[in-house]
Amino acid sequence: MTFMWPEMLWLLLALPVLVAAYAYLMRRKKKFALRYANLAMVKDAMGASQRFRRHVPPALFLLALAAMAIAIARPAAVITLPSQHETVVLAIDVSGSMRATDVEPNRLAAAQAAARTFIEEQPRSTRIAVVAFAATALVVQHPTQNREDILAAVDRLQLQRGTAIGSGIIVALATIFPNAGITLESADPKGAAQRSPFRGYTADGTLKAEKEQPKPVPPGSYASAAIILLTDGQRTTGPEPVVAARLAADRGIRIYTVGIGTAEGEIMGFEGWRMRVRLDEETLKTVAGMTRGQYFYAGNAADLKKVYRALNSRFVLEKKETEITALFSALAALLAVASAGLSLLWFNRVL
Repeated sequence: MTFMWPEMLWLLLALPVLVAAYAYLMRRKKKFALRYANLAMVKDAMGASQRFRRHVPPALFLLALAAMAIAIARPAAVITLPSQHETVVLAIDVSGSMRATDVEPNRLAAAQAAARTFIEEQPRSTRIAVVAFAATALVVQHPTQNREDILAAVDRLQLQRGTAIGSGIIVALATIFPNAGITLESADPKGAAQRSPFRGYTADGTLKAEKEQPKPVPPGSYASAAIILLTDGQRTTGPEPVVAARLAADRGIRIYTVGIGTAEGEIMGFEGWRMRVRLDEETLKTVAGMTRGQYFYAGNAADLKKVYRALNSRFVLEKKETEITALFSALAALLAVASAGLSLLWFNRVL
């Protein structure tokens, strides 16, 4: 447990002082009683249970003060709560290397099957979008709650050339924030020095007026959306994935990256070309780390399904640091009421 205002914990030092004051008053009260009554008669009249009872209400009140002091310090703890994700963007690599059969029946088919399972198990209130990326990236399904449309979009994925991981991230981010002016052109590394990532283009190709760039927020702080990025290769074109991940991090969007295939790579032939395709795990780990997401590795179809099930459980229930001041405040109120109630019940007075 952590505290947002830890300096307020100094208030707890008042508790030993109150205990000492209570002990002093009890001794003084005993001395005063002995002046007018026989000690043995007083003890016989009170009984052991009665002597114990008189200390219960003050003890409960002391615990109430302790709980209130902790509440003032604004405690926070990591607890499991229902996820607040309203939009999940699936960014799926459809480059030619996804036809590799090291993941049966092939990488793309396995990715589609795992994605379908993930979609079907998501809460109906969650909007899901699908982005496909190869040499460029395209939204094949805008955020929707219609599961049939989402599944149909996943089934329509077709293989193309190139691997633009950064483009997949940029288009996924633009899908989450459609009015922010985030475009692939504005994230082009060749023009990054001259163009802001928050500028777009009109229908005739002229540059739109630059919007006010939003102030960066802490990475991972945007709880209403997330990106799941699946790829099996290395970037061959498009923006650098790390540059794109920085834009997502500044928006507070978490990116969960899924690597499929092998780090050693596989030699593939396509239309007379032969090439080795490798999984760039380091980049995927960097992207996930920058955005406070997580990297998952899937070496086969079974692993891929397990990854998506893990992601599903993460999006339905997730652990997060949450302020629990209200719990301690409620505990303090409950203890105070119990203290006053027992005092009235047993002694016809409040403390």
